[in-house]
Amino acid sequence: MPRAQVSVIVTVRNESESVAKLLESLRSQTRQPDEVVIVDGGSTDDTLAQLRAWEHSQRLPLRVLVEPGSNISRGRNVAIASARGPVIASTDAGVRLAPTWLASLLRPFEENRAASAAPVVACGFFRPETTNAFETALGATTLPELADVAPERFLPSSRSVAFLKTAWQEVGGYPEWLDYCEDLILDLRLRSRGYGFVFVPGAIAYFRPRSSLHAFYRQYYHYGRGDGKADLWRGRHIIRYLTYLVALPILLWLIATKSLIWVIPLILGAAVMFATPYRRLLPALESLSALDRLQAILLVPVIRVVGDVAKMLGYPAGVYWRWRHRQHIPNWRD
Repeated sequence: MPRAQVSVIVTVRNESESVAKLLESLRSQTRQPDEVVIVDGGSTDDTLAQLRAWEHSQRLPLRVLVEPGSNISRGRNVAIASARGPVIASTDAGVRLAPTWLASLLRPFEENRAASAAPVVACGFFRPETTNAFETALGATTLPELADVAPERFLPSSRSVAFLKTAWQEVGGYPEWLDYCEDLILDLRLRSRGYGFVFVPGAIAYFRPRSSLHAFYRQYYHYGRGDGKADLWRGRHIIRYLTYLVALPILLWLIATKSLIWVIPLILGAAVMFATPYRRLLPALESLSALDRLQAILLVPVIRVVGDVAKMLGYPAGVYWRWRHRQHIPNWRD
């Protein structure tokens, strides 16, 4: 079986508290990378100093590049352009990689006759590492479990994915005009060019969810704005607006009229919105105290509604941005 030559790429900015964890997990891989290329986007803490110390220690085949002011798309493109390997494995700052992460991601390439000829994208998975009731509820509400994944439709996050450098070149790299949802655009462009996506559930990147409701709101606002900028998921956003701006007022009116007919749509709506998060949450409750269990249970609907509202506000902001910049945005669907 040919051994794929692989470059692991990462972008960072102000990750002083987590960068060592990422580097240690790379150093602990059962299949060591041939090189690691990290682009610092202009850290103002000691992230760069830590990276330089690791680079000089030679504990990893690490190269550190500095690209001040770059967004994550630009940082990834710079890292990949500098990478020497024909296979690119991408991950993010703030994660801890399972020891078999890289070996699992490379298996689809090494099972082909030659890594340079393998027309595949290896799709890794991710799991939350939670420390309290809020993070546990957030992970259950927003993140899929392995059982939720349909491998044939799964679009990987760039915190756990591998692809050919030539494939990245063919689709024009990550879209540097986008600051969020950039990995989805790359996925969709690769899929449109006929690359086969292979789901690799053993390639797990562990990460900590947002630690506060405000931080979660900001994250989902930016996700919604990114969807608007990139013209993604129109149908999903329309359904969300119809739910909150049409169906919910009708339901409240039915309740106000004291008509018992409101019970049916309430039960159906609650099942649609909350059944999956609570199914995911139940196994995680065992590790929490009684008080934290109650808190996590009560937080699920709050998190769901806050996330929906954040996207509903972010999406039109992104659409407006796209309209203002319409003459300068490339058609990524071409």
